[in-house]
Amino acid sequence: MKRILVVEDDLMLSTGLCFELDAAGYATQAAYNCKKAEYLMEMEGENFSLVILDVNLPDGDGFELCRKIKEAHPELPVIFLTAKDLEEDVLGGYDLGAEDYITKPFRMPVFLRRLEVALRRGGMAEKPAGADCYRDDFLQIDFDALTAWRGGEKLSVTPNEYKLLRVLTANAGNVVTRKLLLEKLWDCDENFIDDHTLTVTMNRLRAKIEDEAHSYIKTVRGMGYIWESRKGLTVT
Repeated sequence: MKRILVVEDDLMLSTGLCFELDAAGYATQAAYNCKKAEYLMEMEGENFSLVILDVNLPDGDGFELCRKIKEAHPELPVIFLTAKDLEEDVLGGYDLGAEDYITKPFRMPVFLRRLEVALRRGGMAEKPAGADCYRDDFLQIDFDALTAWRGGEKLSVTPNEYKLLRVLTANAGNVVTRKLLLEKLWDCDENFIDDHTLTVTMNRLRAKIEDEAHSYIKTVRGMGYIWESRKGLTVT
């Protein structure tokens, strides 16, 4: 049975969520603030299959809590459930590695479907063959340690950017469609996340790993992207 941590300070909503999730066959654990959530993650983090997380919490910020959760458990899926619906908040949530960002109010049947999708993705728990490490004479990426270096300079790369890099490098030389990337990163089955989010994330990633003399990600108009390996490549 999959265990789900519900971090929500609205007692009525938390109780309702836990009831619906338990009825759907999950086992839930409720936390009403950051302190309790951090304690539960420290004690039982490895036993949770997914975290449902509000942004506005009485003793802290859900975005910061997500960052801490992803640092300790990078493969653990997180779904934001919040009233904050500004584009910058949504993009910020995905940049932190959240598998989905759902705004209130919401419909329970749709919410349960999106939760199923997030669990199925498993936070990209499945690793594409041969994509644990990428190295060339300019760029080094360690997907196990979640570290990246460009020209000897350590990069700050978000969990979603690592996911993009993992898929692209695993399929080096081949076109990776936008649809496939959205399926790997988020739930696109019901168009919950549009192409704009992917474009913004891809542009940010390019700015981090490329310079005028080093280009890796080629856009194939109307199709997707190709990872162009450079001389000196080592993938293990």
